[in-house]
Amino acid sequence: MSNASDNMLNTPARLPWKRGTTPLMLAPMQGVTNRATRALFIDWVRPDVVFSEFMRVSAVGRKRLAKSDLRDVAASEQGTPLVVQLVGHGHDTLSAAAKVVEAVGAEHVNLNLGCPYGRMTTSATGGKLLQTPHALEKIVPELRRSITGTFSIKLRAGYDDPNQIFDLLPLFAECNVDFLILHPRTVIQEYAGNADHTITAKVVRKTRIPIIANGDIRSAAGGLRILHETGAAGLMLGRGAISDPLLFERLRGNLPAAIQPEERTATLYRYLHSLLERYQTLFCGEAQVLSKLKGVVLFICDPELDPQLIGLRKAKTLQNFTKLLDDLG
Repeated sequence: MSNASDNMLNTPARLPWKRGTTPLMLAPMQGVTNRATRALFIDWVRPDVVFSEFMRVSAVGRKRLAKSDLRDVAASEQGTPLVVQLVGHGHDTLSAAAKVVEAVGAEHVNLNLGCPYGRMTTSATGGKLLQTPHALEKIVPELRRSITGTFSIKLRAGYDDPNQIFDLLPLFAECNVDFLILHPRTVIQEYAGNADHTITAKVVRKTRIPIIANGDIRSAAGGLRILHETGAAGLMLGRGAISDPLLFERLRGNLPAAIQPEERTATLYRYLHSLLERYQTLFCGEAQVLSKLKGVVLFICDPELDPQLIGLRKAKTLQNFTKLLDDLG
C-alpha cells in the first residue's frame, strides 16, 4: 500500500449513523427501492440509513453513469443519510464514477459485491467479482483513495465458498473500509437455502470494521436474535421490510412484534395506495406504474392475504389493480 493509503488507517471511521446506536438500514433492491419507495419508508418509519438502487458504472465512453442515476445522488433524503451504491468493474472506471457521485453531492459511497446476477457486457460485476479476488486488490485500494466520504462494501460471504470472506477481511481493514454489509450466502446460492448468520458472528469477532447483518431478516424476533447472537453493529432490511414496512418500528419496540390480524388488510391497503400515489408522480405511463407496484407485491408474504395478493399480482391493467386495491379498503 502507498503512504497515502497507510495514512488513511489513522482516520476515524466516518459513519452515516450516530456512534453508539444500532442502525436499521433499508437495503438497495433493484427495481423496488426507487426514490418514491424510499420516501415512503422515510415518511412512515424513518430508517437510519437508506441506499440507492445500484448505479451501473459504464466502462465504455466518457460518461460513467446515466443521467437518470445522477438525479438520485445526494448526501441525504429528507434528513436521512443516503448511501450511493455502485456496481461495475475495473478500478479506474469505478474510481472515476465515485468521484463523479461525490462531485454531485454524495457523502457515502458503497461498492456492490453482493448481487448474484452481477454481469455487464462480458465483464464480471457485483457478486461475480468475488470469483476474481485479485481484481479486488486493485479496486478496493483505488476506491478508498478516491472517496473522501465513507466507503462501504455490501457483499456475499463468498463466490462459492462461504469462508472466502475471511481471506478478504485483511484487505478491507488495510484499506480502511468504513463498514461492511454482509449477506452470509454465497453468490452461487443466489437466494436459496438460509442466510448463515453464524458466519456473520465469526466475521464480527475477526475484525474491528463495523458489520451490518443482512439476509433473511423477516421479523422483529428474528432481527433481534441476529443482533444478539452475532454482535453486529446493525441490520439491513430488504425483502422483510418490503413485505412489512413497519418492521423497522417493530424492531425498535414501538409497535407489536408481529402484525395483528385485524390490521392486516388496512395496513396493506394503506401501504399500496400510498405507493400508487407516489409512483404515479415518479413513473411515466400506467404500464410502468403497474409493473413497479406488482414488483413490490411480489415480495409481500402474508398467508392470510394470499387470495388478495395473488389477485394483485395477476392484474393486467392499472385500473384492475386499483379496483382490487379499493376492495381491500
